[in-house]
Amino acid sequence: MHPRILFALLAALATTPAWADGPATASSSAGLFSPAITPQRFAGYEKAISADAMEGRKPGTPGGERATAYIVEQFRKLGLEPGNHGSWFQDVPYVSTLLDNKGVTLDVAEGGGTQHFANRSEMLAGTLQAKPQVTLKDSDIVFVGYGVDAPAWQWNDYAGLDVKGKTVIVLVNDPGYASNDPKLFKGRAMTYYGRWTYKYEEAARKGAAACFIVHDTGAAGYPWTVLVNSGEGPQLSLPASEDPAPRLPVAGWLTTDAARRLFAKSGLDFDQLKAAASQRGFKPVALPAKASITLDSTIAHGVTRNVLGLLKGSTRPDEAIVYSAHWDHFGRDPRLKGHQIYNGAIDNGTGIAGLLTIAGAFAQQQPKPRRSLLFAAVTLEEAGLLGSRYYAMHPVFPLDKTVADINMDALSIIGPTRNMIVVGYGQSQLEDILKGVLAKQGRVATPETTPENGFYFRSDHFSFAKAGVPAMDTLTGNDLVHGGTAAGNAALADYTAHRYHTTKDVYDPHWDFRGVAEDMQALYGVGRQLVDGDAWPQWSKDSEFRARREQMMGGKP
Repeated sequence: MHPRILFALLAALATTPAWADGPATASSSAGLFSPAITPQRFAGYEKAISADAMEGRKPGTPGGERATAYIVEQFRKLGLEPGNHGSWFQDVPYVSTLLDNKGVTLDVAEGGGTQHFANRSEMLAGTLQAKPQVTLKDSDIVFVGYGVDAPAWQWNDYAGLDVKGKTVIVLVNDPGYASNDPKLFKGRAMTYYGRWTYKYEEAARKGAAACFIVHDTGAAGYPWTVLVNSGEGPQLSLPASEDPAPRLPVAGWLTTDAARRLFAKSGLDFDQLKAAASQRGFKPVALPAKASITLDSTIAHGVTRNVLGLLKGSTRPDEAIVYSAHWDHFGRDPRLKGHQIYNGAIDNGTGIAGLLTIAGAFAQQQPKPRRSLLFAAVTLEEAGLLGSRYYAMHPVFPLDKTVADINMDALSIIGPTRNMIVVGYGQSQLEDILKGVLAKQGRVATPETTPENGFYFRSDHFSFAKAGVPAMDTLTGNDLVHGGTAAGNAALADYTAHRYHTTKDVYDPHWDFRGVAEDMQALYGVGRQLVDGDAWPQWSKDSEFRARREQMMGGKP
């Protein structure tokens, strides 16, 4: 299809909403809300970005190109200017690693024999070094508890231990979750030390040759099948030239049953050691065992793009607030019968719709915002937050001039709610601003119901947070105006169970967009206070990202 014809069709979708019943959200309250934010406008963007024409928005495909072209066209119509020094795009290089020998086993020599752990059913393994072949041969095995080195919490599972060239086995989540002690780490709420990405990063920094995390559905927040499905296709990462931090030759997972079998052969009780690992004073335990595995992989390279739109500030243009949302999804699977497109209407058509809706509100704002606003539609979130991570490494605005990031990802469309859920509740002063805005709507901010699942580390705001920039991510509230928390929780659970990351995540013309429009008013209100004021929101005292920000700012506001 010719691009001009495509743009005409998409523009028609965006300006002819399928849902037009119900009143628009209140247009003004102390200047915090905007008449430009309506359920109808959000619905128009949502329908367009998740249409079949986008073919699931997979990076590197024609559908992905159409999606980024659509976002640029909407940015232009709203009056934004190119956000990357004259360009709408920021190229994001990536490297792809596809495991070829899928029948590989992890072989462990112990107890006078060799145990074999099968790929997919008992273990998962891959290389993070983007090498065609990696061989681990007779590597000593050490159980290092949670694999955490956290000076702020006076906790170091690696203290006095040399793991260079060794295979470390670690537990998922962190000691606070396991001990149920609210004074240890953050108790039930996962810290970044509990995230699997941290486990691999720390093991690599310590010089380990391999790290296997023992999976537990409760502690991880997802079943073993999620890991298996996630590891099916090519695994993407930033090239070492962009991210030179140490990377593990072998990174993987073990089922709990596999760990029990491995430890038992060495005369050890895995469950007893797991319990001991959450107590202060735990010492690593070396197993009388050696691990071997060979990984054969196909390596490829590619480039995809972030889309950046800028609204320049009137009096303080060098300071910026970033609104972010990822545009990518999983594309089309021709092997499927029936509907083959992963439309990603909720994940993350809603985030892009929110980004465009809020951009339009700021573009119409009078007087014009004093600080700049950068609207970042980022790529490769589904591959591990790579687009936002690349941006944080190559920011358009220096990070010490970036006031905050407000992220939108997978916003449920279930109607008006009495609350908004704050992901990672208690991280920064951004939440205090949000609470004030919500109060003017007659609503409240509430924590996640499952803080142990670590959702704060699973979307693009985390790339900003890890770099030190205060960042906030919110979810649709679970307390429905009509039906309360019972109905709200049921609606949210239904999406997770039946549509999340499937071809059933499609636009529904019967959705009630009033609630999500009210949420966008709230997020606009937060940004409105930031762009028109002088405040620099701070991290909370116990946030693991506070030190990075303080170092970055060097005593500045």
